Amino acid sequence: MKTTTQIKSNGILPVLTACFLFGACQGGHEPYSKSKDVSYVELEPLAEGTEEYDRIRKHAFNSVELTPLSTFSIDVDNASYSNVRRYLHEDKLPPRDAVRIEEMVNYFNYNYPEPRGEHPFSLTTEIAECPWNPETKLLHIGLQGKSIAERDHVPNNLVFLIDVSGSMQSDNKLPLLKKSFALLLERLGPNDRVAIVAYAGSAGLVLPSTKASRTDRILRALDNLNAGGSTAGGEGIELAYQIAHENKMRSGNNRVILATDGDFNIGTTSRAGILDIIAAYSKQEIFLTICGYGMGNYKDGSMEEISNAGNGNYFYIDNIIEANKVFVDEFHANMIAIAKDVKIQIEFNPARVQSYRLIGYENRVMDDEDFNNDEKDAGELGAGHTVTALYEIVPAGSPFGQRSVDALKYQENKNRVPNDVTGEICTIKLRYKPIGEDESKKLVIPVIDKNSSLSRSSDDFRMAAAVAGFGMLLRHSQHKG
Repeated sequence: MKTTTQIKSNGILPVLTACFLFGACQGGHEPYSKSKDVSYVELEPLAEGTEEYDRIRKHAFNSVELTPLSTFSIDVDNASYSNVRRYLHEDKLPPRDAVRIEEMVNYFNYNYPEPRGEHPFSLTTEIAECPWNPETKLLHIGLQGKSIAERDHVPNNLVFLIDVSGSMQSDNKLPLLKKSFALLLERLGPNDRVAIVAYAGSAGLVLPSTKASRTDRILRALDNLNAGGSTAGGEGIELAYQIAHENKMRSGNNRVILATDGDFNIGTTSRAGILDIIAAYSKQEIFLTICGYGMGNYKDGSMEEISNAGNGNYFYIDNIIEANKVFVDEFHANMIAIAKDVKIQIEFNPARVQSYRLIGYENRVMDDEDFNNDEKDAGELGAGHTVTALYEIVPAGSPFGQRSVDALKYQENKNRVPNDVTGEICTIKLRYKPIGEDESKKLVIPVIDKNSSLSRSSDDFRMAAAVAGFGMLLRHSQHKG
């Protein structure tokens, strides 16, 4: 039986959260330790209802000797953080698989430098002590997308795809959705256009593509929507993409914005069928944004996978403040892509690194050969957006986590000597496609380990480490320290 967990003492979880974040950001190795005077909270399981989360197979440490390369697609989603926050505000622990650590880390903005030169983003790296394990180090990788000034506002061709099935009736679903899209309209200009497609038992065009300046007409169409019926999600997605394609702006931002609780139960119900539709249109640079609403019947796994297939991003909107963050404060970052199919591949130096693990990004791992294959889809990066990734690294020669297996009979046993001249711990390779192009560009950046202490690391480093550490606590990770 699926279960979640509830805190018996109201308000204790936010206090534990604050204590952990403060301790990690201050550079302590044991922000939450049994050796301290800590009162433990008794937890009790509760039935979870019909919310669904796909299983996360967390990363283990990989031997550099056997697996020197790590390849993954960037992830700009942050739905997991606001969904986890919703559970915590109710004094409940979220299901483990609701906690995607990379999305928690990427919910926050970081102070990475603006890009200079030909590439639309900058790359920042930092290595320091790991706050939850004094025997390991943490590699911090940060991307900063190029910001767009208001005067450089590109025209938007948007299609609102709205779930009006019976499951969307509650106040935190369709009514909140309408208020959210009203906020988005305030960010649009005279050259932007909006269409509305709604779906329940069947899908239909509620509003043809209309100038965003006709806010009265658009708002009236939104207000007239009512929830009821089943959910023809596949049919709705196909119609929305057709409308977006018919009104495509060659030099603009073409995007379908799907708002739903994720319950696709009539029509093209299989994920495979829906993913095929989305993948075909994403190759034509029609992007996808998914906004999840509600609780109790929430289908997180469906929405995350659909977002990944559509050059998309995925948010969970639990209140009007979050809607303002997604649609107003971070409009350019969330709605306007500046690079697509962004992939990262890291080669670790076995002279410096014994083993490593990527923290989060479990659903974004790629085969090593996919890095040089421009046919393989990867994540998009928005204007002014930041993306952060963390690796926990075991230094070469450390007794921590050494492999307890027999020596290999058929492999050459090479004794590598550290390169004291360069001090390179790894090399980061990054590929991306500029918008409007099908051929990728490549960056190669070596990373030097300067043996920094946690106390001398940057605020960005400690903040990302704190959020990742708290995510590991929520997931009951074996690596949490």
